[in-house]
Amino acid sequence: MNDKPLSGRKAQAARNDKLILEAAREVFVADPEAPIAEVAKLAGVGISALYRRYPSKEDLLRKLCGDGLARYTELVREALESEGDLWGAFREFLRKVVVADTPSITVRLAGTFTPTSDMFEAAVAADELNRALLARVKDAGVLREDVENGDLALVTESVSSISLGDAERTRELRLRALELYLEALRAPGAGPLPSSAPSEEEMGARWVPKQAK
Repeated sequence: MNDKPLSGRKAQAARNDKLILEAAREVFVADPEAPIAEVAKLAGVGISALYRRYPSKEDLLRKLCGDGLARYTELVREALESEGDLWGAFREFLRKVVVADTPSITVRLAGTFTPTSDMFEAAVAADELNRALLARVKDAGVLREDVENGDLALVTESVSSISLGDAERTRELRLRALELYLEALRAPGAGPLPSSAPSEEEMGARWVPKQAK
């Protein structure tokens, strides 16, 4: 493994990129219509430095969503490969998703840019891991049988909509709300769920840019 430190210029570029992505997440999750100049301002970098890294707002949005999807995939794979207490692993998986706040990116940014084919492929791969995790937890008899893939998305996205007080208080309240959902998700459940879970088509349609609908 190469642990050679980055040169001064490369290190600065890496720091700038981190600042840009952190600022972009804050700005666009709050207001998807915000101009890219707001990101540069919050990040404390020049607009030219931002454009050198991300030539357009769409490029920046794709990077944010791609990173969020990669993090989600990492978490679901970790849960799928866990041994021992499967309900504990499932619970910890959802808690980590809430803390990472990847659902907020989906809720706020879906439909605001055109995803690449690579992003769709990554989403399909994450979806397959999700289904494998659900099947494994159901087989263990700890997740109610009528819970489907789309239900998990609705749960995490609903929890991500909570925003009260400062960041720490919001995180606490989101995790508290998640525990209430977990009680409803656990087998055997108190009777069948009404209607049906959202379909792949319903969930995927959100990613079609609004101007293309």
